[in-house]
This record gives sequence, C-alpha cells and structure tokens, in this order.
Amino acid sequence: MDEEVIENAEAYCARHGLRLIERLGFGVHGMVFLIAGNAELRTAALKVLYERVPYRRERAIYERLAEMSVTEIRGFEVPHLLNADDELLALEMTVVTAPYVLDFAGAWLDFPPEFSDEVWQDWNQKNEEQFAGDWPAAQAILGELEDFGIHMLDPSPSNIRFC
Repeated sequence: MDEEVIENAEAYCARHGLRLIERLGFGVHGMVFLIAGNAELRTAALKVLYERVPYRRERAIYERLAEMSVTEIRGFEVPHLLNADDELLALEMTVVTAPYVLDFAGAWLDFPPEFSDEVWQDWNQKNEEQFAGDWPAAQAILGELEDFGIHMLDPSPSNIRFC
C-alpha cells in the first residue's frame, strides 16, 4: 500500500510541476509529504490517502472549513486545501506550525456515529490520558469543530498539536 501511495504522490507532483522533498508523516489513513514548486519557492503538504472513503471525508471537511473561512480554531492553525486529485486520492494543503489542528480523515461530517455510553466513556478516558492537562483545551477545540458540523473521533496529540 505504501508503494502505491508513493507512486500517487510522485504522479501528483509530475502532473502539477512539483517535486517531493521529504515525507513528513504517516498514519492509518495515508502519508504526508513536503512538496515544492519548481518555478516558485512555495512549499506545501501533500497528503495521499490509502482509501477513497477517508479521502472523500477529509476533502469534504477541508472544503467545509474553506467555505466558512476557518483559518484557525481557538488559536490553533488549520491547513488550507490548495488542490485535490480524486483519482490519486491526494490533498495539497498549506504547511502549518504548532499549535495546529489537522488530519480529518477519521472525522465525520454533520453527524457523529452512534456509540454506546460505554464506548464514549472509554473514548473520553483514553483522550484524557493521552492529552493529560491539555484535554480540556482539546475538548474545546473539538466542540468548536462540532459547531462547524465536524466530529473528530480520533483526536491525538499529533493532530491537535499544542506548542
């Protein structure tokens, strides 16, 4: 799967006159690369996803954020979608620095999935442990995302990054 994602990243760059600089990260839904333009000095992040459903979800969420002119949430920078390629499952975005909120491939748009009270309690406990003292601030960010109809179910210190 990683090979296909790398091939798609290379194909995206070839189509748009860009070049891959380095891999910035990876996760359950795909890989993120730093890319740069050949004719100009701009850099961007390119996220290439493994599967179509998380790609569509993440694209729709970034489009919703753009429609609502959301550039930050509670002082946390949000990447801007610059371009997308439905064939290659690629999202080109601005590069952000901490504090930031990103990675919406596991989020739901407009309604959360239905889970039992037990599942929500376990979810809350897990997040309380991983965010420690930052959990109340992370909850406030999640609440504001919900105001935009975005339900982030997989928050982590890597996608809600504090300074």
